[in-house]
Amino acid sequence: MNLIKKIFFIFIFSSVSSAYAKSAPDSFADLAEQLMPSVVNISTTQIIKTTSNPNPFPFKFPPGSPFGEMFKDFENQQPKERKASALGSGFIIKESGIVITNNHVIANAEDILVRVGDKEYKAKLVGADPYMDVAVLQMETKDKFKIVKFGDSDLARVGDWAVAIGNPFGLGGTVTAGIISARNRDINLTRYDDFIQTDASINQGNSGGPLFNLKGEVIGINTAIIAPGQSGSIGIGFAIPANAASNVIDQLIEFGETKRGWLGVRIQEVTKEIADVEKLKKPEGALVASVGEKSPADKAGIKAGDIILEFDGKKIDTMRTLPKIVANTEVGKSVQLKIWRDKKSILKRLTLGRLESSEEFKEKKIKVENKIEEIKSLKITVRNINNQDISSRDLNKDTKGVVITNIENQSPLKNLLAISDIIIEVQKKPVKKTSDLINIVDNIFKKGEKTLLLTVIDKNNRRRYLGVKIN
Repeated sequence: MNLIKKIFFIFIFSSVSSAYAKSAPDSFADLAEQLMPSVVNISTTQIIKTTSNPNPFPFKFPPGSPFGEMFKDFENQQPKERKASALGSGFIIKESGIVITNNHVIANAEDILVRVGDKEYKAKLVGADPYMDVAVLQMETKDKFKIVKFGDSDLARVGDWAVAIGNPFGLGGTVTAGIISARNRDINLTRYDDFIQTDASINQGNSGGPLFNLKGEVIGINTAIIAPGQSGSIGIGFAIPANAASNVIDQLIEFGETKRGWLGVRIQEVTKEIADVEKLKKPEGALVASVGEKSPADKAGIKAGDIILEFDGKKIDTMRTLPKIVANTEVGKSVQLKIWRDKKSILKRLTLGRLESSEEFKEKKIKVENKIEEIKSLKITVRNINNQDISSRDLNKDTKGVVITNIENQSPLKNLLAISDIIIEVQKKPVKKTSDLINIVDNIFKKGEKTLLLTVIDKNNRRRYLGVKIN
């Protein structure tokens, strides 16, 4: 009798478990074959300004010396310009050749080439949004192309299969598969972080490529990875959700720019201590730190110290939820806000403005520095820090420095620093722009010093010092 009960229990348990399990696909081959023609490789070229070679002699030759004439070129050598290339991925959403990729793939590009299969096409920029890191390209051709469509990324569940196709390390047409590891990830990369995390292998060059579900629908745009020490994919990749991206893409195609909702407040987190003082049951909402003059919030009577708990019927669980919801709300819409003020709930109604038309936006409008400078002595390339870096990384607005854009394998900084690290001092002398770095490093080499002391801000926004042997 006990044996019969045991067998019955096992049967029931197995039946219940199988109801929740979905069998893994035997192969991704059919899906990959269907989708490959719509995934493209993107290459860009941009102008890089190289610095002069430092004078190998740390002294001046006396007047009339033949050696002075011989080596004067080292002193007079002018910066030169050369073209550098970068690689990324993208996907086609319209038969006419509309391609979607990341903004950072094509930022500052002089020329953009899109490879579809064995054919290459020139492309022009239709519109880009640095805030969400999305760009729309148009291939300059009358050819017709096979397209892919966006799926509903809100239906993607943790544990679902995901397939990435892209151009990692220039190896075009690479297919990787994994699962959705997490949703709604905030990694402080953009103002509107809401990433899908996946363990499908993503590497450099995959940026801008699609993340598919098993129906062949695009549920995300592959954008970032966590790669300690530039070690490549470790199974932690991030994709912009299709639902958020498609709204921006539609605006870029129609207007060439975005039209985001604007409230006109600076906000901060509601901590446990603030919640206790304000008599909130738990930390939630967005605390208004200040209100922009003549902004929609100002006109509606919202004040500094208010805590926004709901916007247009949507709950604001944390501070970072509010900008995403406001941005995705139609400009000019009348919305109701639920606010906590003086330990009680009140309602306010306002007409939403447009972020891009606001004085706040114009003052902080992103001015991307086009020049990338090569520091030959260190075998790195750098550019000036810009407003986008400060905004996306949540840095102090007064931060000055240069951002590392490339580190060659032979560089003394290889494996010590990473791309996107910010150099703010050398030998404790401030580096406010690329020319500062060039001058300081040149002088160090001229003096024959053997060590650099760098002060950097790493990708986690931590300030640290680093001693580097250079001779």
